[in-house]
Amino acid sequence: MNHTAEVFQPLQGDDPRTVAGYRLAARLGAGGMGRVYLSHTRGGRPVAIKVVRSELADDATFRRRFGREITAARRVKGAYTAELIDADPDGTPPWLATLYVPGPSLAGAVARSGPLPVPAVLWLMAGVAEALQAIHAAGIVHRDLKPANVLLAADGPRVIDFGISLAADSTAHTATGTTIGTPQYMAPEQASAGAITAATDVFSLGQTAAFAALGKPLYGDGPAATVLYRIVHSEPDLSELPERLRDLLGRCLATAPEERATPAEIVEWCRRELGRDGGEGAGPAGWREIAGPPVTVPPPAAATGPATAAAPVAAPGPTAVHTTPWTVPEGNVAPGTVPPPWPGAAGPGGPFVPRRPDGPKERRRRRRNAVLITAAAVVACGLVIAAGTALLDAAGRGLDRARDAVASASESAPGPESESGAPRPAAEGSAAAGKATPGTGARGDSSAGRPDGGSGGSAAGTTPPRAHAHGALLVNGDNSISLTDGTMREDRKGDIRFDCANASCALESDTSVFTILFGDPGADYEECRHMTADQDAHRLPLAAASAGQEICVRRNNGDIALFVVQVKSTAMPESAFITMDTTVWPAEQN
Repeated sequence: MNHTAEVFQPLQGDDPRTVAGYRLAARLGAGGMGRVYLSHTRGGRPVAIKVVRSELADDATFRRRFGREITAARRVKGAYTAELIDADPDGTPPWLATLYVPGPSLAGAVARSGPLPVPAVLWLMAGVAEALQAIHAAGIVHRDLKPANVLLAADGPRVIDFGISLAADSTAHTATGTTIGTPQYMAPEQASAGAITAATDVFSLGQTAAFAALGKPLYGDGPAATVLYRIVHSEPDLSELPERLRDLLGRCLATAPEERATPAEIVEWCRRELGRDGGEGAGPAGWREIAGPPVTVPPPAAATGPATAAAPVAAPGPTAVHTTPWTVPEGNVAPGTVPPPWPGAAGPGGPFVPRRPDGPKERRRRRRNAVLITAAAVVACGLVIAAGTALLDAAGRGLDRARDAVASASESAPGPESESGAPRPAAEGSAAAGKATPGTGARGDSSAGRPDGGSGGSAAGTTPPRAHAHGALLVNGDNSISLTDGTMREDRKGDIRFDCANASCALESDTSVFTILFGDPGADYEECRHMTADQDAHRLPLAAASAGQEICVRRNNGDIALFVVQVKSTAMPESAFITMDTTVWPAEQN
């Protein structure tokens, strides 16, 4: 049976036909924030367009918060989240677009087929917990995690609507009594107007998992005030839950936020519990049975009839934040189809976008020019305002300051600098210098132990090799990465392997050593060469790695590489993977 008719509803008379150039193909539903529609990118990928309802759109406080939340949501890159690819908080009305997830909501799947078996609940919890890790890492608290906001794709759950419910709180509309959150899935502190933290989402995850296992809300149904009273003043009754779930859900549903399990602990607990019986019933085939039959996505809407949406523009293409690493690029996806769901099923998605278009020398040159211009302006103002001896004194002091500023900028020029312009830690011998420990990036410069024995970089007259950018490469338990040509091999004989069979996932290599960098982004050849000079770690645990994390690599032959993590998925070993933007500086060009 195909559930297409249940998912895609025809557009009604009051529905727009386009939103900012996106032609709408069907209505997907409606919620507290507004209506949701199906559309497609220019390359044919299906997207969900959420259009904010007019009551919220007319509120200036909502628009400001909505804009801030969208900015944060763009940074979320998780294997179990529906990625935000486009938005306009200042539009009329405001709207956002996320990748469309072809699968039912958890609420719909339970209503259709009943409670989920325990292995599926464990996989559900692991995936949602990993999604919360990515969401919280971007500084966002979901605040409205519930079964309707968890979609069951063929390769695991997807969390949607993160980062937008905060915008609706405390607006003129919600102050009149309408609640955006769902009472049955609120945490005690949320129900009593207390402080909202990441632990709030963990409580909601516990309630969502209990719903999946029981087929009904853990705190029952009824008027919102009655349900909220139970959440705040009573302990949850876990006696009806399967015994294997009680301990974990008890940790998630602790009344005190500080006593709740963290998302990382939930992922580890679920993996360990599934490993006891080999994950029986929780593999790809078992999950697809839970998710139901594939949904046939309607093709893109034809460009017929007058446009009724406000401020239409040219049809949009992929944006810089659009990265779904295990799917083919947008231009190769046929309209009306969904990209392969399983990691490794196709090549990396989207073209590689250089992260640092100019180098440290160019940034230093701009900063020196800025110092000179600013100093000259100070002197000129002094000449206009002052007179006589006072004028000459002021001008002299201004010139002294300018010379000092230029000298200071010149002294700091040799050291590598961050993308944002902040200087890197000082060289060895200064108070700020520090030596990197094996496997970590303390980002201190040290000439001791380097292969060349010198300070390295342009200061020593060394010309960095020509960089080769290979874009986003995916590595999982079945393949490997070759640094020589920047390709993904179908075997485990490449330079870089990914191991997730044990308690912690890690990068491994027989030919290369690793160091993970912490601090400002923007590492370059010189920094990676310096930071890997003393390293001997051929295994790099990935527990601390998140989207945007930089990892330096050095091969035995002297090749230097920089990995930038895009998506890390370690919730389930059988489908774990990591995708990384990859840049290699071959040694033979030095």
